[in-house]
Amino acid sequence: MLIKTIAAACLVCASAATLAQATDTLKKITDSGKITLAYRESSVPFSYLAGGLQPIGMSVDLSNAVTDAVKKRLNMPNLKVEWQAVTSANRIPLVTNGTIDLECGSTTNNSTRAKEVQFSINIFYTGTRLLTKKTSGVKNYGDLAKKTYATTSGSTNALVMRKYTSDNKIDTEVLLGKDHADSMLMVDAGRAVAFAMDDILLFGLIGTAKNPAEWEVVGDALQVEPYACMMRKDDPKFAEVVNGTIGGLMKSGEFEKLYTKWFMQPIPPRNTAVGLPMNKELRDNLKALSDKPAL
Repeated sequence: MLIKTIAAACLVCASAATLAQATDTLKKITDSGKITLAYRESSVPFSYLAGGLQPIGMSVDLSNAVTDAVKKRLNMPNLKVEWQAVTSANRIPLVTNGTIDLECGSTTNNSTRAKEVQFSINIFYTGTRLLTKKTSGVKNYGDLAKKTYATTSGSTNALVMRKYTSDNKIDTEVLLGKDHADSMLMVDAGRAVAFAMDDILLFGLIGTAKNPAEWEVVGDALQVEPYACMMRKDDPKFAEVVNGTIGGLMKSGEFEKLYTKWFMQPIPPRNTAVGLPMNKELRDNLKALSDKPAL
């Protein structure tokens, strides 16, 4: 009995040690000689592809800033950087299973997700609205009755819309796109009348559309949600680097310069500006440095 008890205790200790090692991202990076960063293919202007092989966007710039801090912290100036495309559906599993070390895209920081991952200081605040063709006749959520709308699989917007349409007894159907570009394509092809998503992403997609003048963002913002970068839980050393980098950019004024670059100035691929000034929630967080989640 004593031998079995000791064996069981050793197994628990070994499991704990394995878990601790698995969540030590800086050690993982040191041992492998590389850091793996996530990117989104169509989350304009946060993280997207614009004709090249490398992702661009404000969140990409933040990821690169964190990487520079990691290189300095580990004294690894030649650290290899790898980029991994993710979707709304697979981004959390790829963080938790160790495939990617940091995900900065357009991910809502909420309490449910915080059970699986850790979030950084909030980097943006947004709300769900509708992207539609100006000829659709859709101006608000009630106009979706007896019609089909699209949203992206794995997004919080899918849950928000399901609850809102149910609570308000709006009889509608939903199609789930694999990513934001796919959801917008459903509207463009006439399979859906609107695309429900974070308003900033919708404005960004209009800027990259073939005919931007055909599109508009309509509807009341259903909720205000923060975006933040994701990393593995129970990893205080890596979280210190991530939050130290983002917080430092916010305190120094460099974060606001990044915001101006990606939201107020012309950006690829069509060299048009999103034209969205920083909202009060984000401006307040440049001082508060809060990682408070949405409910």
